[in-house]
Amino acid sequence: MKKSKKRSDCPISCSLDIWGDKWSLLIVRDLMFFQKSTYGDFLRSSEKIATNILASRLQSLEDNGIIERSEHPDSKAKVLYRLTKKGIDLLPIFVEIHLWAEKYFPLPAEFEATIKEAKKDKDLYIRSRKR
Repeated sequence: MKKSKKRSDCPISCSLDIWGDKWSLLIVRDLMFFQKSTYGDFLRSSEKIATNILASRLQSLEDNGIIERSEHPDSKAKVLYRLTKKGIDLLPIFVEIHLWAEKYFPLPAEFEATIKEAKKDKDLYIRSRKR
C-alpha cells in the first residue's frame, strides 16, 4: 500500500486526503449498496464519471486500503473490486450522510427503505450490513 501524503494530523484532514474528492465516496457507495464490482459497472453509474478519473480514484482507494482488486472468474480482461474491512468501516458515515440528506433533500424511492430501516435502529442496521 502506498503511503498517502498528509496535509496535517487532523483526523478530518487525513480522512479527506483519502476520500474527500467528489468521486471516491460514490465508488464506495456503489460497492456498498449497489453491488457494483467492475470498472464497467462504475462507468454506468448515473453520475457519469470519466474513465481517467475513475481509474485514478480506484487506484487511490486501493492504495489507501479502502478497496482491493481480484481476478474476475469469467474474464481475464476484467477485474473485480470489493471493499476491505477498512472500506466497510465507512458504513456508519454513509448512514449518517443518508440521515442528514433525508432532512434536506428529496430522496429517490430506492433509498426510502434503507433510510426507514436505519432510522428504526441505526446500530442494528449497521451491524447487519457489516456481515
